Amino acid sequence: MPRSAVALTLGLLLLPTGFGLLGTVLPAFGYLPALGGDELGLQPFRDLLHTPGLGMASVLSFTTGLAATLISLGITLIFVASYAGTPTLSRLQHLLSPLLAVPHAAAAFAFAFLIAPSGFLIRLAAPLLGIDRPPDLLIPHDPMGLTMVAGLVIKETPFLFLVTLAALPQVDLAAARRLAASFGYGRIAGFVYLVWPALYRQIRFAVYAVIAYSSSVVDVALILGPNLPGTLATRLLQWMNDPDLSARFLASAGALLQLAVTIAALVSWLLLERIAAVLLHLIRDGGGRFVRDRSLRQASALVVGLIGSAVFAGLALLAVWSLAGLWQFPVLLPQSFTLKSWMSALPRLGAPLATTLVAGIASTSIAILLTIGCLEREVQTGRKVDDKALAMLYLPLIVPQITFVFGLQLLFIGSGFEHRLIALVFVHLVFVLPYVFLSLADPWRALDRRYEVIATALGRSRLSVLLSIRLPMLLRPILTALAVGFAVSVGQYLPTLLIGEGRLATITTEAVALSSGNNRRVIGVYALLQTAIPFVAFALAALLPAFVHRNRQDMRV
Repeated sequence: MPRSAVALTLGLLLLPTGFGLLGTVLPAFGYLPALGGDELGLQPFRDLLHTPGLGMASVLSFTTGLAATLISLGITLIFVASYAGTPTLSRLQHLLSPLLAVPHAAAAFAFAFLIAPSGFLIRLAAPLLGIDRPPDLLIPHDPMGLTMVAGLVIKETPFLFLVTLAALPQVDLAAARRLAASFGYGRIAGFVYLVWPALYRQIRFAVYAVIAYSSSVVDVALILGPNLPGTLATRLLQWMNDPDLSARFLASAGALLQLAVTIAALVSWLLLERIAAVLLHLIRDGGGRFVRDRSLRQASALVVGLIGSAVFAGLALLAVWSLAGLWQFPVLLPQSFTLKSWMSALPRLGAPLATTLVAGIASTSIAILLTIGCLEREVQTGRKVDDKALAMLYLPLIVPQITFVFGLQLLFIGSGFEHRLIALVFVHLVFVLPYVFLSLADPWRALDRRYEVIATALGRSRLSVLLSIRLPMLLRPILTALAVGFAVSVGQYLPTLLIGEGRLATITTEAVALSSGNNRRVIGVYALLQTAIPFVAFALAALLPAFVHRNRQDMRV
């Protein structure tokens, strides 16, 4: 089983990505027999080049992706450098960890409700500003994409922060701190000089995944991004949903352009890595000690605290809006509360909720079985995942979704495969599997193997040892990995929209569809439910081990 699990896992990571890219490349060059494209040619690219606003859309995708990643990583670096090994880090870790359960679309809605011209912050400031109507500001949807960058930062910073914390035990932080202090370096400078180069090598693939996601994201761009022109990914979605099927050729060519934009962003980031390494050596060799860094450390803690507070305050606003009756501007709170929005939405929630749960539970269950098989194979062979295998693991996260999922959609349609729910679970699995593996790998490897050695010496089989010792002892990490995978599945917008072909709706696709309207009460219902579903999964992951191991005190945590 472990050997076949490794083969299946690699196949699920590589084959869909490869076939999806193939299904995009052929129509991009005019070959799609189902739509009359029988010859290879460059006409789709000619049509693409004559599309108004294409250059600006590409630039927006490039700049927003790089800017969001750079800001998120900068905040993470300064904060971790300032507070690693202190109670402050632990406290803010507890604040940011729950944000992993918040889907990108829900976080974007929460942020939009907070900063909109009639949002809560403007309502707070209205008495001071002396205004009785919302200001005429293009927020969200500002033409430079600044709101979108801010929305991505508040979601990607917690992700990079927790990835960095997971990698931190692999470096000798205490020794580096003592050495830096003995030479008179400031806390941040010592961390950057001695710890960060090795730490960054551990998290670089996660950073590349953030660049790829941010430069090609669709749901956040629809909620917070510019409209005229929009980002390249939103333009592609319009072409993919065009009733004129010939637009599929244009969409395929545009998908390859999106791939080129993401590759350009990644190459630019690699250049920035080289420049940063050179500057770091120059500053270090020049004697830069930066002892007076207290203000910067305090500012980083403030920013991280504000990020967490902004998301939670936005989620609270979603709840208030879902229950709001009359709420005029600039009144701070609704004049009345009602369940009318929930009652009107409930009859339409059944099918999307069922699809969300089925796709999430099925894809996550398969992912955890494959992950356990792969990790058990590691234990048997004694070989850990190397950089090449790690790159394969991150491949579906680094290749833009819109580039290869569109190709998968065309392949499913062309093959006549009509079991859309199975196809949806399969595509969700492609994105869930990497997160489940990365969540479970470190706890699995860290388990003391002496328990298993003793059991084996007493005559227990490998399967018996796995079922009776390793899995019970790792129940909490396994359930946490399941919750992470389930949250990833719940948050999938583009794969659900394309593979479901509009016939399989989830809570996420319905919530994003409502963003084009202006009914904040209904948006609040769907976005709050979209957030609540993963939170329930994480709550179960926290509570079930305590219940199962209620007679074993040391295994409750």
